[in-house]
Amino acid sequence: MDEAVTGGWPRCSFAADAAADPPEGTAPQAERWLLVEHPGPWPRQALTALPADVTDALSDWEGRVVLVRRPGRARRTGPRHWFRVDARPGHESVCTGTYGLEPELVAAVDRPGKPYDGPIVLVCAHGRHDTCCAVRGRPVAAALAAADPEPVWECSHVGGCRFAPAVVFLPHGYTLGGLDPDDAPAALAAYRAGHLAPGAVRGRTALPPAVQAAQHHARLATGATGVDDLRLVHVTSDDLPDGCTDWHVELAEPDCSVLLRERYVAAGRPLTCAATAPGRMRVFDLQKLRTTSRA
Repeated sequence: MDEAVTGGWPRCSFAADAAADPPEGTAPQAERWLLVEHPGPWPRQALTALPADVTDALSDWEGRVVLVRRPGRARRTGPRHWFRVDARPGHESVCTGTYGLEPELVAAVDRPGKPYDGPIVLVCAHGRHDTCCAVRGRPVAAALAAADPEPVWECSHVGGCRFAPAVVFLPHGYTLGGLDPDDAPAALAAYRAGHLAPGAVRGRTALPPAVQAAQHHARLATGATGVDDLRLVHVTSDDLPDGCTDWHVELAEPDCSVLLRERYVAAGRPLTCAATAPGRMRVFDLQKLRTTSRA
């Protein structure tokens, strides 16, 4: 596979692999998701594939809006689906409906819809936004669909392209990175059973980045793999004179206290395939972790 891009920089995900960029705390933040079936092609700004008035209405919605399509080249006919997802801890739910003409999507923001019981798996395959998403996302989407087709959708840009393929398990909103076509089906099967593969989890979208990172370290320390494990109890922060921030995160079930230090570091390379200059990235250094038991 060709790992170079124009200008001599390696593709962003291959460079991130080589540099061992820490994935924890990098999930996009979204408490709610609106998924709109659209076959593509998707421009770099995916929502501009829709009429301007529809794009304006969806952009005002308080949540993340992405376009979705089934993996593969075949294009479905008939009504298209939309899904509205609540990914907040303790509120996880999905409702769905269909639309014929694109202006009907405006009503999908508030329409009750029908309950949808199964999981939804998004795999970013938005090649016009970032080459790595197509190169690494589409094979993973195909492998997932071959093993368990009903929940799997390719989607437009999710974020964190350097951790491609970006895979999102809904309704919980867990974002995974670094999966390959061989191990992705097992990750989906584990999620269906209520568990996660901790090493692949970038974070949960409904939680702040520091809490995402704290859960990552707590999972590694405690062995907790349940999708509802390590519930957020309390989080506080302290700004330091050097520009760093300390985060104190209290988690429960199992009980765990985590101290992280947030800082920004120069990457020395572009962080996306589309970028033309080196960027900087946020990291969370583990300072202290303590497991506790409650009487």
